[in-house]
Amino acid sequence: NMKETSALGELIRRIVERGTTVVMVEHDMDLVMRISDRILVLNYGEVIASGTPAEIQKDPSVIAAYLGEE
Repeated sequence: NMKETSALGELIRRIVERGTTVVMVEHDMDLVMRISDRILVLNYGEVIASGTPAEIQKDPSVIAAYLGEE
């Protein structure tokens, strides 16, 4: 639920602030975009993009893979 997701995001942020790297496999894009410094996007096991949340949101290969192409 949204309350638990928010609490998880805050917990992860606190862990990172203490100097620990966190690797997360997650499909909740709101959470991923909110707490990530870098994102690696896979499509059928292949890396299709890597970058900051802003870069990933604009990446044409990510958009095509996850939202479909026109």
